[in-house]
Amino acid sequence: MTPDPTAGHPSAQLDEVVHQRARLGILVVLAEAGTAEFTYLATRLGLTNGNLNRHLAVLEAAGLVEVDKRFEGRRPKTWLSMTPAGRGALRREVATLRAIVDGVALP
Repeated sequence: MTPDPTAGHPSAQLDEVVHQRARLGILVVLAEAGTAEFTYLATRLGLTNGNLNRHLAVLEAAGLVEVDKRFEGRRPKTWLSMTPAGRGALRREVATLRAIVDGVALP
């Protein structure tokens, strides 16, 4: 099947907020876990606390993750979960990545 040249390349459909490696990783881990504690995410993804904080701020501002700060005993804990919009964004990103991979013809 010959691709339609007027349709544009599937890579044009990649979401700039979601596609960044760390943010995509955050959403994938949250899809697997449902909810995750901040430290778990940082460790699982190999991110510093500051780096994870910056990426979470972008995802939260876009409405893709929810941040729940609470105390457990005397210690503050930050729990994260994906919003319905986040699940939709991840589904679209995965579908776009599949379309890109399916279109690759290697010799």
